[in-house]
Amino acid sequence: MIGRIVEVADDKRHLFLSRGFLVVQDTDGERKELGQIPLDDITAVIANAHGLSYTNNLLVALAERNTPLVICAANHNAVGMLLPIEGNFQQAKRFDAQIAASQPLRKRLWADIVKSKLQQQAAALEAAGAPHIPLAALVRKVKSGDPDNIEAQGARRYWSLLFGSEFRRDQQGYGINAMLNYGYTVLRAATARAVVAAGLHPTLSLHHSNAGNAMRLVDDLMEPFRPMIDLKVWQLNRQGEHQVTPDSKRALVRTLYDDMQTSMGVTPVMVCAQNLATSLAQIYIGEKDKLDLPLPSMPLDLAAALQNE
Repeated sequence: MIGRIVEVADDKRHLFLSRGFLVVQDTDGERKELGQIPLDDITAVIANAHGLSYTNNLLVALAERNTPLVICAANHNAVGMLLPIEGNFQQAKRFDAQIAASQPLRKRLWADIVKSKLQQQAAALEAAGAPHIPLAALVRKVKSGDPDNIEAQGARRYWSLLFGSEFRRDQQGYGINAMLNYGYTVLRAATARAVVAAGLHPTLSLHHSNAGNAMRLVDDLMEPFRPMIDLKVWQLNRQGEHQVTPDSKRALVRTLYDDMQTSMGVTPVMVCAQNLATSLAQIYIGEKDKLDLPLPSMPLDLAAALQNE
């Protein structure tokens, strides 16, 4: 399902449930109703402001629909996420298979994800008119489990090629870094929903191993889609957007609806993430042997935009 990403970015708002709708209300003065959205149309809710309040009924209704509520810090990074404890009807079976997955299988799958990420990074660089051969050349060096950490080697080259030699990726930074943070938060929320909907546990990862990270599998599976966010930030920066603003937020959210090339044809990023999570679940239970990963290509909307410049 392709739903809406709802961000609450203004302070002093109250969110509650009314007849199947999420309702947003101003908490100042006359407590005016500001808007309402059908719950069934929502993919994720991003809480990115101060002084917000929520009714328990709303939180229950979101959880029942596998709709994550994401809590953001001042730097636009996600610091918390509400997810359901029940989901796919095959959840118990898939949890068991996920836990029982062998290390060689997890290593093979992680190598496939790293290769896909490098290919997407190379495609992003090509779209941006930057040298892309250095990233594409790293793909064949990735071994099972990526023991040589080719992913990190690629990242060091990639950032300087995309944003210039002076750029440093800093999650606490402002400007481009803050825009990347926000885009990744939106992508992470959509991927988390895909993971839960596929009947997988978001903490049981292929590769990420941070003991304090409850979303390790989510962070694994969102890797091939990060370059779509990166390229959108590059495009926004090129157009004069250098900070997180309402306009840049909307543009970054819309990235989830941009099309990617897949073996089955053109598919929106959000659906690609769902297909990837579902294919992983199918691999775990023996119904499939390969991940459904996107093919490397320039986003169609960006190609059209560059042609019109």
